[in-house]
Amino acid sequence: MPKLAITGGKPIRRKPFPPWPVYSNQEARALMRVLRSRNWGGYPFPNTHASAFATRFAKAHGAKYGIALSNGTVAIEVSLRAIGIKAGDEVIVPAYTWEGTVGPILLLNAVPVFVDIDPDSYCLDARIIEKALTPKTRAILPVHLAMNFADLDEILRIARRRNITVIEDCAHAHGGEWRGKGAGASGDIGCFSFQSSKILTSGEGGAVITSNLEFFERAQSYVNCGRASVTDQFRHRLIGFNYRITEFQAAILEVQLERLPRQAKTRLSNMDYFEKRLRGTPGLAFLKRDPRVTRVAAYQFVFKYLPANFGGIPRAAFLAALEMEGIPCDGLFYEPVYRSALFPVDPADFPVLSWGRTAPLNLKTLYHCPVSERAAYEEAVWLPHHLFLGTRKDTDDIADAILKICENIDELRNLKHPAIARKAMSRAERPRVEKRQW
Repeated sequence: MPKLAITGGKPIRRKPFPPWPVYSNQEARALMRVLRSRNWGGYPFPNTHASAFATRFAKAHGAKYGIALSNGTVAIEVSLRAIGIKAGDEVIVPAYTWEGTVGPILLLNAVPVFVDIDPDSYCLDARIIEKALTPKTRAILPVHLAMNFADLDEILRIARRRNITVIEDCAHAHGGEWRGKGAGASGDIGCFSFQSSKILTSGEGGAVITSNLEFFERAQSYVNCGRASVTDQFRHRLIGFNYRITEFQAAILEVQLERLPRQAKTRLSNMDYFEKRLRGTPGLAFLKRDPRVTRVAAYQFVFKYLPANFGGIPRAAFLAALEMEGIPCDGLFYEPVYRSALFPVDPADFPVLSWGRTAPLNLKTLYHCPVSERAAYEEAVWLPHHLFLGTRKDTDDIADAILKICENIDELRNLKHPAIARKAMSRAERPRVEKRQW
């Protein structure tokens, strides 16, 4: 008799996990206050709720200044513009990240330079950054991924020695700390996303934090259609865009920020318990915890599925079986950007890829980052953070389902199933058959 749900057995879990996002009457009251005020938009900038939230958010992370804006991708674009990135400049980025980390570089007619990730953390491998530096390198853009930080000690050492700016992509790191300092506050600028899947969310939205007043003023002007910044000490005048956040979003974020510490404590407790239950299971491996991360931001829990230990049964089959047991999961959460279907970069669309070159740079064939490719296509398993906002029994169900699959893995050998096909599908195509926000 089959034991796995995907082959006809009884699933571990039938009931849903705690819903996400979480809200209460606090959000409802905050939204009604904005509604009644008739002051809904982002202008006059930075407006009431947006200004209050940005100030609190920056302070919570150890930075002097904060700006709330329309989304996390825009936060990176604004930060690049604020530090003075020009056409032809180069920016170091990890290969394994969301495409929104890289797209803004090209939009400013600069060049992304991909560097592989550390197999222990899945973050930018600081040990090989120097090999990628050139006289055109103006910035390093590390991504703090899942529950880990990139090695900021080494990245900042490299950057300070060469007068290179550091922009931290903190889309996964709300409330996290490196050596007691909040995410985004160790580098020159920190960028955050408040998209629906994030641990602090208003559906869409983002933030930029910094302790550099000149960067802050440039960012404010860029977000607010080129208008003078609030302080305007440096009197920069530039062409800007309307990247402001609405007062509705900011009001939600004010309440969500109050709830974040309690949620973080629950997530981390359940994630620690989950890892203890599975540690030592043949064929599974875990990312290392860096002791310099003094407060973990518990975003997606990521572990490694090692196909060689399971006779070559592909990760897509494991993921499909896990989902059929009632556990939401993903594998192709990220890809090496240069190989992603969501990154159809054509050198003809970006002049900088051709300037002064005998042949245009082809970013899709120029790079081979083996650790990123292995993580993306073979081993990374992503579990959404809201699964760990429930009870210890919820966490046990996740662990029990994984152990059940590992013990009965041979049922997946050569199996053909629609769920397996979905799990192997490109992220560009998957939305046709899957509707989820995490």
